[in-house]
Amino acid sequence: MSRPVILLMIVTQRAAVLASVAVSILLSGTLTADDTVRSTPPKLTVKRCVDFKVNGKGDAVAWSSADWTSLTRRANGKHDYTARFKMLYSAKGVYVLFDGSDQTLTATMQEDFLHLWKEDVFECFFWTDEKHPVYFEYEISPLGYELPILVPNLNGRFLGWRPWDYEGSRTIQKGVSATGGKNTSMGIVTGWRAEVFIPYDLLKPLRNVPPESGTHWRANFYRVDYDDNKVTGWNWARVGASFHEFENFGTLVFE
Repeated sequence: MSRPVILLMIVTQRAAVLASVAVSILLSGTLTADDTVRSTPPKLTVKRCVDFKVNGKGDAVAWSSADWTSLTRRANGKHDYTARFKMLYSAKGVYVLFDGSDQTLTATMQEDFLHLWKEDVFECFFWTDEKHPVYFEYEISPLGYELPILVPNLNGRFLGWRPWDYEGSRTIQKGVSATGGKNTSMGIVTGWRAEVFIPYDLLKPLRNVPPESGTHWRANFYRVDYDDNKVTGWNWARVGASFHEFENFGTLVFE
């Protein structure tokens, strides 16, 4: 066999191996083309409001001043559901309203501070000061259970810390509701909502809090759904394999 033919065979074999590895990575969900796109992060203007009580339905008059912002389905997502959010801020804290279509409330956890991200969940992350790699993360399940944590992210090494003295003015107000059914574990529905009020008192000692007119925070908003043992994620600002790629977060501008 001639040397050119042997070289051609080696190159062909190596190309086949690389192609196989690439396909394996794509199928595993570890890395996808969409997840590596570094497009310009989105920006959202957050309007000011007078404080109101949340009930999980999002029917307070104040919400009429805020537009819905859609979340984008992440690569390899299997469920063609909608996901969106609204946000407001007041003198005492920030309000977030999540909404999404669904078929089954894949939620069995019956306690706060569990690994809620392993079942259906809405999430928001607030990075209030870009000088410090520390941000606030909040997750809420269709059953109304929550996970509020502070996350120091040092060169990609991160672990959440639970709030201390989580009571009184430091407590998050929250509510959930479902459409087309009841918000019960494994309930059959057409969608669900989560409404939360996060007081500035809880965000201490993060800097750049409370926000004033013109204040900028970096942030991201997510949804994860586990219907039929298939995982689908959504995000506002595109991040890679991890939701904790905070340098890719979008920007909130307080009106």
